[in-house]
Amino acid sequence: MDKVFCIITGVILLALVICSLFIGKYPLSAEGIITNQGIQRKVFWTLRFSRTIMSVWGGFCLGITGFTFQTIFRNPLSSPDIIGVSSGASAGAAAGILFFSGSLYVTLSAFLGAFGAVIVTLLLASLDNSGRNNSIVLSGIAVHALAQTVLMALKLTADPEKELASIEYWIMGGLNNISLYDMKIPAVICIISMLMLFMFHRQVLLLSADSAEAKMLGVDVKKMQFIILLISTLAVACTISLTGLISFIGLLAPHTARLLTKNNRRTTMVLSGLMGSVILSLADIFARSAASTELPVSIFTSLIGAPFLIYLISRRRNAV
Repeated sequence: MDKVFCIITGVILLALVICSLFIGKYPLSAEGIITNQGIQRKVFWTLRFSRTIMSVWGGFCLGITGFTFQTIFRNPLSSPDIIGVSSGASAGAAAGILFFSGSLYVTLSAFLGAFGAVIVTLLLASLDNSGRNNSIVLSGIAVHALAQTVLMALKLTADPEKELASIEYWIMGGLNNISLYDMKIPAVICIISMLMLFMFHRQVLLLSADSAEAKMLGVDVKKMQFIILLISTLAVACTISLTGLISFIGLLAPHTARLLTKNNRRTTMVLSGLMGSVILSLADIFARSAASTELPVSIFTSLIGAPFLIYLISRRRNAV
Protein backbone atom coordinates (compact mmCIF):
# COMPACT_ATOMS: atom_id res chain seq x y z
CA MET A 1 0.00 0.00 0.00
CA ASP A 2 2.89 2.35 0.75
CA LYS A 3 4.13 2.02 -2.83
CA VAL A 4 0.64 2.84 -4.13
CA PHE A 5 0.69 6.13 -2.19
CA CYS A 6 4.14 6.89 -3.64
CA ILE A 7 2.92 6.22 -7.19
CA ILE A 8 -0.21 8.36 -6.75
CA THR A 9 1.83 11.22 -5.27
CA GLY A 10 4.35 10.86 -8.11
CA VAL A 11 1.58 11.18 -10.69
CA ILE A 12 0.23 14.30 -8.94
CA LEU A 13 3.75 15.74 -8.90
CA LEU A 14 4.18 15.05 -12.62
CA ALA A 15 0.92 16.92 -13.35
CA LEU A 16 2.11 19.86 -11.25
CA VAL A 17 5.47 19.89 -13.05
CA ILE A 18 3.71 20.16 -16.43
CA CYS A 19 1.48 22.95 -15.11
CA SER A 20 4.48 24.74 -13.60
CA LEU A 21 6.29 24.78 -16.94
CA PHE A 22 3.44 26.61 -18.67
CA ILE A 23 1.89 28.81 -15.94
CA GLY A 24 3.21 32.34 -15.55
CA LYS A 25 2.94 35.93 -16.72
CA TYR A 26 4.35 35.17 -20.15
CA PRO A 27 2.22 32.63 -22.06
CA LEU A 28 4.05 29.58 -23.42
CA SER A 29 2.89 26.84 -25.75
CA ALA A 30 4.36 23.42 -26.48
CA GLU A 31 4.34 24.26 -30.20
CA GLY A 32 6.29 27.49 -29.63
CA ILE A 33 8.96 25.70 -27.61
CA ILE A 34 9.30 22.78 -30.03
CA THR A 35 9.49 25.02 -33.12
CA ASN A 36 12.18 27.08 -31.37
CA GLN A 37 10.36 30.40 -31.26
CA GLY A 38 13.07 32.65 -29.78
CA ILE A 39 11.55 34.31 -26.72
CA GLN A 40 9.33 31.35 -25.78
CA ARG A 41 12.27 28.97 -25.78
CA LYS A 42 14.37 31.44 -23.78
CA VAL A 43 11.64 31.94 -21.15
CA PHE A 44 11.15 28.19 -20.91
CA TRP A 45 14.81 27.29 -20.32
CA THR A 46 15.98 30.30 -18.30
CA LEU A 47 12.91 30.82 -16.10
CA ARG A 48 10.27 28.08 -16.04
CA PHE A 49 12.44 24.97 -16.33
CA SER A 50 14.96 25.99 -13.66
CA ARG A 51 12.37 27.02 -11.07
CA THR A 52 10.32 23.88 -11.73
CA ILE A 53 13.38 21.70 -11.14
CA MET A 54 14.15 23.74 -8.01
CA SER A 55 10.63 23.25 -6.62
CA VAL A 56 10.81 19.48 -7.11
CA TRP A 57 14.35 19.11 -5.76
CA GLY A 58 13.95 21.64 -2.93
CA GLY A 59 10.65 20.19 -1.74
CA PHE A 60 11.99 16.64 -1.85
CA CYS A 61 15.06 17.64 0.15
CA LEU A 62 13.06 19.50 2.81
CA GLY A 63 10.58 16.62 3.09
CA ILE A 64 13.31 14.00 3.59
CA THR A 65 15.24 16.07 6.13
CA GLY A 66 12.02 16.88 7.99
CA PHE A 67 11.32 13.14 8.24
CA THR A 68 14.84 12.58 9.58
CA PHE A 69 14.64 15.31 12.22
CA GLN A 70 11.20 14.23 13.45
CA THR A 71 12.32 10.62 13.72
CA ILE A 72 15.60 11.31 15.51
CA PHE A 73 14.10 13.78 18.00
CA ARG A 74 10.94 11.69 18.47
CA ASN A 75 9.00 14.94 18.17
CA PRO A 76 6.32 15.59 15.50
CA LEU A 77 6.96 19.34 15.75
CA SER A 78 10.66 19.05 14.87
CA SER A 79 12.07 20.45 11.65
CA PRO A 80 15.52 21.48 10.33
CA ASP A 81 14.97 24.94 11.84
CA ILE A 82 15.24 23.43 15.32
CA ILE A 83 19.06 23.51 15.28
CA GLY A 84 19.53 26.96 13.79
CA VAL A 85 19.64 26.30 10.04
CA SER A 86 17.24 29.06 9.00
CA SER A 87 18.55 31.73 11.36
CA GLY A 88 22.17 31.00 10.38
CA ALA A 89 21.27 31.15 6.69
CA SER A 90 19.45 34.47 7.20
CA ALA A 91 22.43 36.04 8.95
CA GLY A 92 24.78 34.68 6.27
CA ALA A 93 22.61 35.96 3.41
CA ALA A 94 22.36 39.39 5.04
CA ALA A 95 26.17 39.54 5.32
CA GLY A 96 26.48 38.50 1.67
CA ILE A 97 24.07 41.24 0.54
CA LEU A 98 25.87 43.90 2.60
CA PHE A 99 29.51 43.05 1.93
CA PHE A 100 29.55 41.34 -1.48
CA SER A 101 27.87 41.76 -4.84
CA GLY A 102 26.20 39.08 -6.94
CA SER A 103 23.74 36.29 -6.21
CA LEU A 104 26.51 33.65 -6.13
CA TYR A 105 28.15 35.31 -3.11
CA VAL A 106 24.81 35.70 -1.33
CA THR A 107 24.08 32.02 -1.90
CA LEU A 108 27.51 31.01 -0.65
CA SER A 109 27.22 33.28 2.41
CA ALA A 110 23.79 31.83 3.26
CA PHE A 111 25.16 28.31 2.98
CA LEU A 112 28.15 29.09 5.20
CA GLY A 113 25.88 30.81 7.73
CA ALA A 114 23.52 27.82 7.93
CA PHE A 115 26.29 25.26 8.11
CA GLY A 116 28.28 27.28 10.64
CA ALA A 117 25.24 27.68 12.91
CA VAL A 118 24.65 23.93 12.95
CA ILE A 119 28.30 23.14 13.65
CA VAL A 120 28.16 25.47 16.67
CA THR A 121 24.88 23.86 17.80
CA LEU A 122 26.31 20.34 17.62
CA LEU A 123 29.54 21.37 19.35
CA LEU A 124 27.57 22.96 22.20
CA ALA A 125 25.37 19.86 22.47
CA SER A 126 28.47 17.63 22.62
CA LEU A 127 29.40 19.28 25.95
CA ASP A 128 26.43 17.49 27.51
CA ASN A 129 27.30 13.83 28.18
CA SER A 130 23.80 12.81 29.30
CA GLY A 131 22.89 11.58 25.79
CA ARG A 132 19.54 13.39 25.81
CA ASN A 133 18.15 14.91 22.62
CA ASN A 134 16.97 18.05 24.39
CA SER A 135 20.57 19.26 24.69
CA ILE A 136 20.66 19.71 20.90
CA VAL A 137 17.31 21.51 20.96
CA LEU A 138 18.46 23.88 23.71
CA SER A 139 21.74 24.52 21.88
CA GLY A 140 19.76 25.23 18.71
CA ILE A 141 17.61 27.77 20.55
CA ALA A 142 20.75 29.53 21.84
CA VAL A 143 22.37 29.61 18.38
CA HIS A 144 19.10 30.80 16.83
CA ALA A 145 18.97 33.71 19.30
CA LEU A 146 22.61 34.59 18.56
CA ALA A 147 22.09 34.46 14.78
CA GLN A 148 18.96 36.63 15.09
CA THR A 149 20.98 39.19 17.02
CA VAL A 150 23.62 39.23 14.28
CA LEU A 151 20.87 39.57 11.67
CA MET A 152 19.31 42.55 13.47
CA ALA A 153 22.73 44.22 13.75
CA LEU A 154 23.31 43.74 10.02
CA LYS A 155 19.86 45.18 9.22
CA LEU A 156 20.66 48.30 11.24
CA THR A 157 23.70 48.96 9.05
CA ALA A 158 21.88 48.26 5.77
CA ASP A 159 20.70 50.91 3.34
CA PRO A 160 16.88 51.08 3.93
CA GLU A 161 16.09 51.62 0.26
CA LYS A 162 18.26 48.92 -1.30
CA GLU A 163 20.08 46.46 0.95
CA LEU A 164 17.41 46.18 3.66
CA ALA A 165 14.73 45.44 1.08
CA SER A 166 16.94 42.74 -0.48
CA ILE A 167 17.52 41.12 2.92
CA GLU A 168 13.80 41.08 3.73
CA TYR A 169 12.94 39.69 0.28
CA TRP A 170 15.49 36.88 0.68
CA ILE A 171 14.10 35.98 4.09
CA MET A 172 10.58 35.70 2.61
CA GLY A 173 11.80 33.02 0.16
CA GLY A 174 11.15 32.49 -3.53
CA LEU A 175 12.17 30.48 -6.58
CA ASN A 176 12.55 33.31 -9.07
CA ASN A 177 15.97 34.31 -10.42
CA ILE A 178 17.34 30.77 -9.89
CA SER A 179 19.31 29.52 -12.89
CA LEU A 180 20.50 26.04 -13.79
CA TYR A 181 24.06 27.33 -13.42
CA ASP A 182 23.41 28.29 -9.78
CA MET A 183 21.98 24.85 -9.05
CA LYS A 184 24.86 22.67 -10.28
CA ILE A 185 27.04 22.29 -7.16
CA PRO A 186 24.19 22.45 -4.59
CA ALA A 187 22.26 19.82 -6.55
CA VAL A 188 25.20 17.39 -6.52
CA ILE A 189 25.69 17.89 -2.77
CA CYS A 190 21.96 17.39 -2.13
CA ILE A 191 21.79 14.21 -4.20
CA ILE A 192 24.76 12.71 -2.34
CA SER A 193 23.25 13.77 1.01
CA MET A 194 19.85 12.24 0.16
CA LEU A 195 21.46 8.95 -0.90
CA MET A 196 23.41 8.84 2.37
CA LEU A 197 20.27 9.47 4.42
CA PHE A 198 18.53 6.57 2.69
CA MET A 199 21.56 4.39 3.39
CA PHE A 200 21.38 5.39 7.09
CA HIS A 201 17.62 4.79 7.33
CA ARG A 202 18.05 1.91 9.77
CA GLN A 203 20.32 4.01 12.00
CA VAL A 204 17.78 6.85 11.91
CA LEU A 205 15.10 4.48 13.20
CA LEU A 206 17.42 3.15 15.91
CA LEU A 207 18.17 6.70 17.05
CA SER A 208 14.44 7.22 17.55
CA ALA A 209 14.55 4.57 20.29
CA ASP A 210 15.85 5.09 23.81
CA SER A 211 19.61 5.86 23.89
CA ALA A 212 20.38 2.85 26.10
CA GLU A 213 18.44 0.55 23.81
CA ALA A 214 20.21 1.92 20.73
CA LYS A 215 23.60 1.35 22.37
CA MET A 216 22.63 -2.26 23.14
CA LEU A 217 21.94 -2.72 19.43
CA GLY A 218 25.47 -1.58 18.63
CA VAL A 219 24.86 2.06 17.67
CA ASP A 220 27.30 4.77 18.72
CA VAL A 221 24.47 7.20 19.50
CA LYS A 222 26.34 10.51 19.72
CA LYS A 223 28.58 9.82 16.73
CA MET A 224 25.75 8.59 14.50
CA GLN A 225 23.46 11.43 15.56
CA PHE A 226 26.18 13.93 14.73
CA ILE A 227 26.77 12.38 11.29
CA ILE A 228 23.09 12.18 10.32
CA LEU A 229 22.29 15.69 11.52
CA LEU A 230 25.32 17.02 9.66
CA ILE A 231 24.27 15.29 6.42
CA SER A 232 20.69 16.58 6.80
CA THR A 233 21.87 20.09 7.49
CA LEU A 234 24.18 20.05 4.49
CA ALA A 235 21.21 19.22 2.25
CA VAL A 236 18.94 21.85 3.81
CA ALA A 237 21.65 24.52 3.71
CA CYS A 238 22.25 23.89 -0.01
CA THR A 239 18.52 24.24 -0.69
CA ILE A 240 17.66 27.35 1.31
CA SER A 241 20.86 29.10 0.25
CA LEU A 242 19.25 29.24 -3.21
CA THR A 243 15.56 29.66 -2.35
CA GLY A 244 15.66 31.74 0.81
CA LEU A 245 13.60 30.64 3.79
CA ILE A 246 10.64 28.43 2.94
CA SER A 247 8.65 27.50 6.01
CA PHE A 248 6.63 24.48 7.11
CA ILE A 249 7.49 21.99 4.33
CA GLY A 250 9.85 20.05 6.62
CA LEU A 251 6.98 19.86 9.11
CA LEU A 252 4.06 19.20 6.76
CA ALA A 253 5.45 16.63 4.33
CA PRO A 254 6.56 13.92 6.84
CA HIS A 255 3.31 14.19 8.80
CA THR A 256 1.20 13.83 5.68
CA ALA A 257 3.23 10.77 4.66
CA ARG A 258 2.87 9.15 8.09
CA LEU A 259 -0.86 9.83 8.19
CA LEU A 260 -1.15 7.83 4.97
CA THR A 261 1.26 4.96 5.65
CA LYS A 262 1.02 4.71 9.48
CA ASN A 263 4.72 3.71 9.69
CA ASN A 264 8.33 4.95 9.44
CA ARG A 265 9.60 2.66 6.68
CA ARG A 266 11.86 3.67 3.82
CA THR A 267 8.83 4.06 1.53
CA THR A 268 7.41 6.59 4.03
CA MET A 269 10.69 8.47 3.77
CA VAL A 270 10.34 8.54 -0.04
CA LEU A 271 6.71 9.63 0.29
CA SER A 272 7.79 12.47 2.61
CA GLY A 273 10.12 13.74 -0.12
CA LEU A 274 7.44 13.46 -2.81
CA MET A 275 4.95 15.28 -0.57
CA GLY A 276 7.50 18.04 -0.05
CA SER A 277 7.90 18.39 -3.83
CA VAL A 278 4.13 18.53 -4.31
CA ILE A 279 3.67 21.20 -1.62
CA LEU A 280 6.50 23.41 -2.89
CA SER A 281 5.49 23.03 -6.56
CA LEU A 282 1.88 23.92 -5.75
CA ALA A 283 2.95 26.90 -3.62
CA ASP A 284 5.24 28.16 -6.41
CA ILE A 285 2.43 27.93 -8.97
CA PHE A 286 0.17 30.03 -6.72
CA ALA A 287 3.02 32.47 -5.96
CA ARG A 288 3.38 33.43 -9.62
CA SER A 289 -0.31 33.33 -10.62
CA ALA A 290 -2.39 34.48 -7.62
CA ALA A 291 -1.65 38.21 -8.03
CA SER A 292 -0.43 40.69 -10.61
CA THR A 293 3.04 40.60 -9.02
CA GLU A 294 4.91 37.52 -7.84
CA LEU A 295 4.41 36.72 -4.16
CA PRO A 296 6.82 34.98 -1.75
CA VAL A 297 6.39 31.20 -1.73
CA SER A 298 6.38 31.10 2.08
CA ILE A 299 3.05 32.94 2.15
CA PHE A 300 1.35 29.91 0.63
CA THR A 301 3.29 27.26 2.56
CA SER A 302 2.46 29.15 5.77
CA LEU A 303 -1.24 29.34 4.87
CA ILE A 304 -1.24 25.54 4.88
CA GLY A 305 1.36 25.00 7.58
CA ALA A 306 0.11 27.32 10.33
CA PRO A 307 -3.35 25.70 10.68
CA PHE A 308 -1.71 22.26 10.51
CA LEU A 309 0.70 23.22 13.30
CA ILE A 310 -2.23 24.40 15.45
CA TYR A 311 -3.94 21.07 14.78
CA LEU A 312 -0.83 19.14 15.86
CA ILE A 313 -0.48 21.15 19.08
CA SER A 314 -4.16 20.68 19.97
CA ARG A 315 -3.93 16.98 19.17
CA ARG A 316 -0.92 16.53 21.48
CA ARG A 317 -2.71 18.48 24.21
CA ASN A 318 -5.81 16.28 23.94
CA ALA A 319 -3.58 13.17 24.01
CA VAL A 320 -2.09 14.33 27.30
